[in-house]
Amino acid sequence: MKKPIFLCSICNISSGSCAEDCGFCTQSAHHNADIERYKYKAIEQIVHEAKCASQNGALGFCLVTSGLGLDDKKLSFVCEAARAVKSELPHLLLIACNGTASVEQLKALKEAGVNAYNHNLESSKEFYPHICTTHTWEGRYQTCLNVKEAGLFLFTGGIIGLGESEADRASLLQSICELSPETVPLNFYISNPALPLKANPLSEAEALEIIKTFKAKLPKESVLMIAGGREQTFSPTCDIFAAGADSIIVGDYLTTKGEAPQKDRVMIEHLGYSVAELCHHAV
Repeated sequence: MKKPIFLCSICNISSGSCAEDCGFCTQSAHHNADIERYKYKAIEQIVHEAKCASQNGALGFCLVTSGLGLDDKKLSFVCEAARAVKSELPHLLLIACNGTASVEQLKALKEAGVNAYNHNLESSKEFYPHICTTHTWEGRYQTCLNVKEAGLFLFTGGIIGLGESEADRASLLQSICELSPETVPLNFYISNPALPLKANPLSEAEALEIIKTFKAKLPKESVLMIAGGREQTFSPTCDIFAAGADSIIVGDYLTTKGEAPQKDRVMIEHLGYSVAELCHHAV
């Protein structure tokens, strides 16, 4: 019996105009990428997207905001959105992804119904200054520690294909393992003409080996989620789950389109797997 595959969906509730200079991110104001920008998405629209995600089989739903981290206004908005989603869909694993955050801010999110917090390390401590100069890797790591102290599930991972070395990938994986996250989102870099980081495409075989390496070295209870760049890196017939993936993002990403959820469900079933009906983390 093959393992069930967990589906997760993300919702960009505050898009673009970020003051940080992350070289991989189209939401940075430094790069002037051609993306949709808005301060705050309507709460009714967020709840609607959560309902659609649930109907498509997603057990996790992530509220994502652009910017370095939380301030009072943004925290209040995310809490309002969280309460609205949870009141309609209490079974969803509700995830927030809002940048750097203090223990107190994270506890406020938990009180509002958030179950998990996603804050990716992105790359190794050694390589990070090459891809971002406006904040530090150490600050990202500290937020991950804060998540655990606040009593939320920790989601943390990174992006492959930014120009990092094999040693950088090993260092990133080691840092992730030290944090023992409940879920590890693994992204593959999607290049954009506006971004300073140019494409460093991996072959499908190379990407599968990276999935195998991550799965082999992560804590046994950590869920490995394949997120951004999946559609560009792997063919529809490629069995990423046999390589070690336990979960995927379905639907659209932050500023790029994803595969139609129904096509992903067909792909999963064609490969001989089922879609998980119970969340791997208690909510």
